[in-house]
This record gives sequence, C-alpha cells and structure tokens, in this order.
Amino acid sequence: MRFQGFRLCLGLLFISVNAEFMDDSVEMEDFDENSEETDENELSSEIKYKTPKPVGEVYFTETFDSGRLAGWVLSKAKKDNTDAEISIYDGRWEIEELKENRIPGDRGLVLKSRAKHHAISAVLAKPFIFADKPLVVQYEVNFQDGIDCGGAYIKLLADTDGLNLENFYDKTSYTIMFGPDKCGEDYKLHFIFRHKHPKTGVFEEKHAKPPDVDLKRFFTDRKTHLYTLVINPDDTFEVLIDQIVVNKGSLLEDVVPPINPPKEIEDPNDKKPDDWDERAKIPDASAVKPEDWDESEPAQIADSRAVKPDGWLDNEPEFIPDPNAEKPLDWNADMDGEWEAPRIPNPACRIGCGEWSPPMIDNPQYKGVWRPPMIDNPSYQGIWSPRKIPNPDYFEDNHPFLLTSFRALGLELWSMTSDIYFDNFIICSEKEVADRWAADGWGVKILIENANKPSIFKQLMSATEQRPWLWFIYLVTAGLPIALITSFCWPRKVKKKYEDVDFKKLDICKPQTKGALEQEVKEEKAALEQPVDLEEEKKQSDGEIVEKEEEGEPEEKSEEEIEIIEGQEEGNKANKSGSEDEMKEADESTGSGDGPIKSIRKRKVRKE
Repeated sequence: MRFQGFRLCLGLLFISVNAEFMDDSVEMEDFDENSEETDENELSSEIKYKTPKPVGEVYFTETFDSGRLAGWVLSKAKKDNTDAEISIYDGRWEIEELKENRIPGDRGLVLKSRAKHHAISAVLAKPFIFADKPLVVQYEVNFQDGIDCGGAYIKLLADTDGLNLENFYDKTSYTIMFGPDKCGEDYKLHFIFRHKHPKTGVFEEKHAKPPDVDLKRFFTDRKTHLYTLVINPDDTFEVLIDQIVVNKGSLLEDVVPPINPPKEIEDPNDKKPDDWDERAKIPDASAVKPEDWDESEPAQIADSRAVKPDGWLDNEPEFIPDPNAEKPLDWNADMDGEWEAPRIPNPACRIGCGEWSPPMIDNPQYKGVWRPPMIDNPSYQGIWSPRKIPNPDYFEDNHPFLLTSFRALGLELWSMTSDIYFDNFIICSEKEVADRWAADGWGVKILIENANKPSIFKQLMSATEQRPWLWFIYLVTAGLPIALITSFCWPRKVKKKYEDVDFKKLDICKPQTKGALEQEVKEEKAALEQPVDLEEEKKQSDGEIVEKEEEGEPEEKSEEEIEIIEGQEEGNKANKSGSEDEMKEADESTGSGDGPIKSIRKRKVRKE
C-alpha cells in the first residue's frame, strides 16, 4: 500500500508539473511579435552600454561606436587576373548597429555588398615587432544573414617601405592572416603566417592544422562570436572562439609545410638505369597450356530452357507515336523540318513486343584466354628511387616566432552574402587586456542574446512551422507518459476486508443464556490450551483475518473491534434484564461480565 501511495504521489507530481508547463506555454502564446520587440527594446534600454576602453598597452583598438571610419582607408586598387567588371574593390562598407539583439550606442563595421571585392585597412598606433612579448589579436564577427561563400578574416600587413593602404589588394605583403572563411560546405578558421627563408629570402605561407571542432554552427547561428589568436615567444600558439581554445600547437611542429626543410633531398640528376627490373612477378616461362583448354567458348550463351511468354507480340513495335500529340502552331516545316509526334511506349506491349530472344546466361564451358601463372621474378631489384643528396637550401630555424613586423590591419574579402558584421578589434601583448576588452564589448552582446533567447516552448512551436508532423511527436511525448502513469497509479477498488463485520455484530448482540455463556467459556479455554497453527489460520474466514491484523498492532484497536465490544456490552445488559442469577453465575465462571472480551485478549497474548 505504501509503495502504491508513493507511486500515486509521484504521478500526481508529474501531472502537476506538466500542467504548470502547459499553463506557462499558454501564457507565452499570448505574446505577439510586437510585444517581443517591445520586450527586446526595453531590455536593451536597461543595459547601460559604454564603449570599451583598453586597460594596458595596446597597438590597435577600434569599436566603430563613433559612427565614423576615422583612420580607415578604402582601397582603390584592382585585383590581378580577374575580369575588369569585378576586379575593382568597390564593395560598400557601412557602420551600423546589429540587426538583432542590438544595444543602443554599440556599432560595428558592416560589409554591405554581395558578389563584390571589398578592401579596407587602418594603420596601427605603432608597429608590432616580434621579440619577447606575445601577440594577441582579437575581434568580433556576426554573419547576420548567414554565409554562402565568403570570408571574414583579417590580414596584418607587413611593415614594408612600399606599404600604401590605397593600393591594398590580395597580393599585398602580409605577416599573418587569421579568421573564419567558408565556401560550399568547407568551414575554415585560418591561421596562416608568412615565414622568410633565411638563405633565399623567399616568403612561404605556413598553415596551422585545422581545429578539432565542428565550425559550422559559428557560421550559421547568426550570433556574435569572438575570435582570438595568441602567439607566444616560446613558439606556441592558441586559437580561441568565444574564449574557448579550439586549436593549439607549436609553430615548429603543427604547421604545413614545416618550418625547417629536410636535411636531404632526392638528386634531380639521378636517372633510373635502363636494365633496372622493377617487376616483382613474371609469367612462368615453363608453363604449357593444357590440351583440353578451349578458348573459343563464349562467356555467355542463350538459355535453352527459356520459353517465350504467352502474349508476346512479335509484330508490335515497342514505341508508337503519341496519338494525343499535336503539332505546335508556330511549327515551320521549312526551318524546323517535317513534324513528327513524340514516341511513347506501346500500351499493347504489357508482356513484350518485337522479336523474342532467350535471355543470356553464363557459359559453364567458358575458360577464356589461357595465360601462364605468375611466379617470383628472380631478377627483381625493387622500386627504383633517386639517391639522396644534402639539401643545399637546408636551414634550421628553432625560433620561428620572430616573424616580420607589421604596422597595419586590413580586410580584403569577397563574399556572396552581405551584412557581415565586424566589431571591437584589439591588438595587444597581454591576454588579460584582451579579456577585459571582450568583457566590455562581446560580453554585453552575449548578455543581450541570452536574455532575448526564445523559450523552449517558442523554439518547439517555431520548429512546427516547417515541420507540421512534429505536432504528432509532441502529442505522443507529452501525452503517453501521463496516460501510462495515470493507468498504473490510479487507485483500484479494494475488496473490503471486513465484509462480515455486520454479521458478527448481529451474532454478538443476540441475548445469551447461561448455558450459552458457559459453552463459550469452555470453547475459549480449549482454544487457549491448544497451540495456534499460523498456516491454518491463514486459510480461515475473513473474521479470523481481522484477528491476525490485530496481532500486528496489539496496542491499538480497530473500529470494528470497538464496535464488537460495544455490541457485547449491549448483549450483557440484555442478559441482566432477563436473569440476574444467571448473569452472576456467568460472571463467576468467567471472572467478569466481560468474559468474551477477555477471552479475545487472552488469545492475543497467547499468539504473541
């Protein structure tokens, strides 16, 4: 009983929770789009946004909150090896607020054009020189309309004498390229640096290994994400998204191609000898074709057991002109030729039409052209490769962190999607400075996004707009547990344990004579003298079951027992009115007028 009660309470709790959820959902449905916009505006107005201010040494910062592109230069260059129509960097840039989850006072740089080249750059407060301090580069990106094909990476332009920001284009010398890029289903997060060969002076691009995370959601969720690059003087690097490390490694070991070339290379002047035998197996020259080998047997033959199906029409064509086709009104026989109706499958050929021929099967006698078996080549010399010689361009750079200094930041991008949002650029040497900068800028955006995030119920409802069949899933998911718990935990009708209580009360309340009382006393004494067999008592009537339940709790009396006692007291009163002498004798034989009650109690003691 207690376990069933516990299950019932658990079921009621579950039902109440579901009811509360449903009530909440109903209330949430009452909000329309206008109220959602109002709530968002109210929440945004409550946030007191302040333009981030750098704390510590920085080389470059930009928030765009002023609304002006002060210090930024638009490129006037043309892209090489490109059609003249799209070679110009004429993509438009604007300073705007975010489309969603906007914060009053917060603005960013937005790429506005699609299918155009964009190029814009700005000079650092001072050049960054790779020496003994880390490099930390950080900025925000939001693909507000998603992204089909395009990039959102930045370039740190090398500190060269010929650097002119108005001529910034794809071949402008850079030191580091970093940021997200996507085309098709290829999602990338670039970290590329240009390493100078110490002997030849030629720059070579080194690509960091790809991150070990799925980058797709950062391109598709239309949220503002924070991209951070940290390069340390000990030649290690870290790449972070939203302040979580997604890639890290060594500049010496985790880039392709590697920094240091091999010590030996293949001799380009070495040639393979003409008599070099690379054949591992050769035909056995001593083998002879067997005399019974028949090469004339075909690979397949007609199945002689096949029979032409009944109803096959030998004289009917497989295709006939479409009888419903009509010649177009603008058909010109001189120019288009004689018109013919298109051909359709012959409806009479339900079984088959045309000349019937049996199907082809594999020929069991086929052996093919005989060839001698292959054996190991005794003259095999292995696969030839040119000899190794010392690499004349070999060098060993054990400290690739010492890259070319840079003094400008630029965005040179092509995109098939517009409204790519950039914000809060910072270049510094301390990660703590970048973290504080992020807390004042990106952290506020995340706070707004989380506050405006739709509830689970709204997300489920929006999912049904494109997938109506989800209603059935919701109904089964929500209704089935309630139905099961209700069916198992609903209280069942319990058979009354004391069906014969009224019967017992009637028996006890009957007037008793002296002889009947004496007989009951004798029976009670006999019951006390005999041992009680528990197994037999289990098979007794419901009245005896009542006594067993009383044994479990001897100190308390049930309502039925109290009624029995009251009935016996009434019976004793009736006997007194009939015969005072008989009642006295009965009292003397039993010790009290409550003889039957005491006998019951004695049975309890004996059982215990």
